[in-house]
Amino acid sequence: MPALFGHWAPIVVDAAAIKPGDRVLDIACGTGVLAREAAARVGAARQVAGIDLHAGMIALARRIAPGIDWREGKAEALPYQDKGFDAVVSQFGLMFFSDRDQAIREMLRVLAPGGRCAVAVWDAIDNVPAFADLVALLDRSAGKAAGDALRAPFALGDKPALVRLFERAGASAVEVATRRGTARFPSIRDLVEAELRGWLPVMGVNLTEPEISGILAESEAVLAPCRSSGGELVFDIPAHIISARKS
Repeated sequence: MPALFGHWAPIVVDAAAIKPGDRVLDIACGTGVLAREAAARVGAARQVAGIDLHAGMIALARRIAPGIDWREGKAEALPYQDKGFDAVVSQFGLMFFSDRDQAIREMLRVLAPGGRCAVAVWDAIDNVPAFADLVALLDRSAGKAAGDALRAPFALGDKPALVRLFERAGASAVEVATRRGTARFPSIRDLVEAELRGWLPVMGVNLTEPEISGILAESEAVLAPCRSSGGELVFDIPAHIISARKS
């Protein structure tokens, strides 16, 4: 989580212009990194809610920050009343919603008039060379299904298409800004093994141990340009921050 997601939370909260006293909803909250940042800005955990499809994520979020209202549920059918929040935020979840249009309509439904939303998605994979190189390695070594599983998080890199998506759902004052972040892992193996043993199975791709061993060995050479003098894996990873309002 800290390697890829932690430092984006203040950026998203800034984009939503969250201020003390706001009621805030974090959609696809995961373990609650963004919701906790929002609670710190708002000044009261009870003013913040977080929702995620995965019960395990919600259980961990609840242990970390019990004062926030955590719920299990879908972005496409939010269990909240109309106009109940001043701001809605989400980071790196929109790519995986089953119905993105409906999810954005739900964001707007639960916002009060004039409310703000801010959503982060990764830039196109061609603009993240480290992941592009790893995807190419997976294509060669494990097949296109494995490569596609790792391409999935980068599916919303087209900025004009993002504007159209939010405007089609009824959002106003839609803006998309690209921000550059830095991913930092203790080693090449830490990133690659996390993707092979953690992310790919989530996407329905399970590699054999020989396949994993081979990819881990090859990745040392493929990702060597991103290895620091201290052995860490460090690379740029840009994201688009979409900000919008409810009319």
